[in-house]
Amino acid sequence: MDIKTEKAIFASGCFWGTEYFMKKHPAVISTCVGYIGGEKENPTYDEVCSGTTKHAEAVEVVFNTEKYDFEDVAKLFFETHDFTQIGGVGPDIGNQYRSEIFYLSNEQKEISENLIKTLEEKGYKVSTRITKATKFWKAEGNHQDYYYKTGGNPYCHIYKKIF
Repeated sequence: MDIKTEKAIFASGCFWGTEYFMKKHPAVISTCVGYIGGEKENPTYDEVCSGTTKHAEAVEVVFNTEKYDFEDVAKLFFETHDFTQIGGVGPDIGNQYRSEIFYLSNEQKEISENLIKTLEEKGYKVSTRITKATKFWKAEGNHQDYYYKTGGNPYCHIYKKIF
């Protein structure tokens, strides 16, 4: 039996922490950390961290759509980082650590816009950008599943129930 899946791309600070929380969602089948939204072909971690490529550290998420939808996963995105901070997330400062949803369909764009509207109605000043996805570049292998490999915990991501 084939499982129906969808892909989403989220940037919310250091991709290690974003991936850590996404992997905990029951709908998520797989994650891949990488870079998106920049100008350089096949950027490296050091190049992206330098802030010169205009890429964001991001996580590509594949999730099961039989019990969950994009909105469920996007809510987790917002609930695990400071989407009000401009120029980074937590102690990670720089455009490469920005809060951004890279949508892959008009439906994802619309849902993202509605979630931001809901957050603004709750009194939040949302800095998250919504951008059409461009080429996603997979990060080097040592960055994949980083916290699961090292046994560490995210330092700039925490879960906070909002929705």
